[in-house]
Amino acid sequence: MPESNQFGFETLALSKKVREFKNEVSKARKLPPEEKFRLTDQLIRSSRSINALISEGHGRFTYPDQIHYCVQARGSLTETINHLIDALDEGYISKEKLNQFRLKGKEIERLLNGYLIFLRKKRDEQKKKGNSDL
Repeated sequence: MPESNQFGFETLALSKKVREFKNEVSKARKLPPEEKFRLTDQLIRSSRSINALISEGHGRFTYPDQIHYCVQARGSLTETINHLIDALDEGYISKEKLNQFRLKGKEIERLLNGYLIFLRKKRDEQKKKGNSDL
């Protein structure tokens, strides 16, 4: 049962999975000091951005806005995977670790796509009712 003081986005299974993913990325990034303001910073920003965008979209009133932010979140997920590929190419993480992140990323992508389908369906229902602002 969700805590009564939680925001709605915190109850989404998608949001919980992204939070786990972000925390795992954060723990796995043992990069050299010279990467602190390069790859390390990019990994932190892109992995945090996924849930930030989902939550911002969830807080919007209209379905088109919610959809827009979820599409951007999907882009941040892909960006994070790309930075992890860069980490592999530089020898900072193993191929096995990258594949673990890819599997988790694919799971998040499936959840996010399902959420987008749900939002688009709700948007289309609203359009049929004649309220195109939602």
